[in-house]
Amino acid sequence: MSDAPIIPVICVQEGGLAEANLGATRQRWAEANGFTGQRGRLLALPEADGSLGAYLFGTGAPEGRPALVTGLAGAALVAGTYRLDGALGDPTLAAVGFRLGAYRFDRFKDAKPAPTLIACNGADTAEVDRLVEAATLARDLINTPANELGPDAFEAEILAFANARNMTAKVTRGDDLLTENFPMIHAVGRASAQAPRLVDLSWGREGDPKVTLVGKGVTFDTGGLDIKTSAGMLLMKKDMGGAANVLGLAHAIVSAKLRVRLRVLIPMVENAIAGASFRPSDILKSRKGITVEIGNTDAEGRLILADALALADEESPELLLDMATLTGAARVALGPDLPPLYSTDDRLARALMDAGAVSDDPLWQLPLWSPYDSMMSSKVADVNNAGSGGFAGSITAALFLRRFVANAAAWVHLDIYGWAPEPRPGRTHGGTDQGIRAVYGVLKKRYPA
Repeated sequence: MSDAPIIPVICVQEGGLAEANLGATRQRWAEANGFTGQRGRLLALPEADGSLGAYLFGTGAPEGRPALVTGLAGAALVAGTYRLDGALGDPTLAAVGFRLGAYRFDRFKDAKPAPTLIACNGADTAEVDRLVEAATLARDLINTPANELGPDAFEAEILAFANARNMTAKVTRGDDLLTENFPMIHAVGRASAQAPRLVDLSWGREGDPKVTLVGKGVTFDTGGLDIKTSAGMLLMKKDMGGAANVLGLAHAIVSAKLRVRLRVLIPMVENAIAGASFRPSDILKSRKGITVEIGNTDAEGRLILADALALADEESPELLLDMATLTGAARVALGPDLPPLYSTDDRLARALMDAGAVSDDPLWQLPLWSPYDSMMSSKVADVNNAGSGGFAGSITAALFLRRFVANAAAWVHLDIYGWAPEPRPGRTHGGTDQGIRAVYGVLKKRYPA
């Protein structure tokens, strides 16, 4: 057991120094250093002998304060053992924020020890652990480069994940996808040296409400024959971010033992370029029987999701939810931090947004605007996979997916980015979690253990 001292981090909101009960000496030190509780500011408090006694940490003004503001402290502090005190707000979210701010992806470099946090007074430590583990799982997978996480390695990771949680698993790969009627997953991934596949996990009691999660698992996206630019390809290791976040969410559900019959479907491909690549103007038949004209091979994520959604929909789940790093148009509309949410159930959409607002996991509903369906019309097939005219790209992608869902009581589509281009409270730069806490928060209320 370590004899390292536990260093208090005393949280102070803007203008709240007088209420922090620091004592006269520390109060004067803070005032002399101009500390007023400014958001993100750390101030060391020395002891009489000059050693470090504690830190003050500013959480900023109460209005507009991010729930994970303590992540700024976790990101800034050096290795050591810390305890959060003072004006924490929700202690569980304060602990989650600190630990997520302290996240480091150092698999391929010399590791610098991160700060650690002991349990906060009043925090639900089990909930803190599961939410941090869920986000860390998603971040680690997204940050891993494609040469280390192609379809073969990603499948192995998922099967290990399932085994550790007593989930049943089935994998359909290669030409078996054709035999089992997943033609679009096969077409998108067949050019890669590593076979395309569909991973199907399940957990829970048969009689419980069916909740099915689908995650886009494109381990790398060149764009196919409609090849991306070098700049556009640079972050495409993150194109499996939907699958990564779905796995993180599944971890939280299983860890909390929510009363659901959980199914997780991950269509997994590398959109590579070779003689077997699918082509612009090809017409693909989907699992559902809908024929799809290929207007752009870089709109491949919706193709693999469509086959997986059709499979999921066949058993009429109570909730069918997919996550996908699907469109650049979503980033143009709402930026990198605010994923669009589409749903056939407006009350559920509002509950998800409300849960995201509480847990600093924001989502924003955009409409399934049916008149835009005509943008994907085709003269030779039932639908084109790429909307015409360049307008409303995130909406048309969601409308494309909606064609493959008919029986689920409610369907939700999250068009996530999966990447933090700039650090912010509780999110370090790089691969990131999106939607996990918001969706988990709603499921926890609906299906408590």
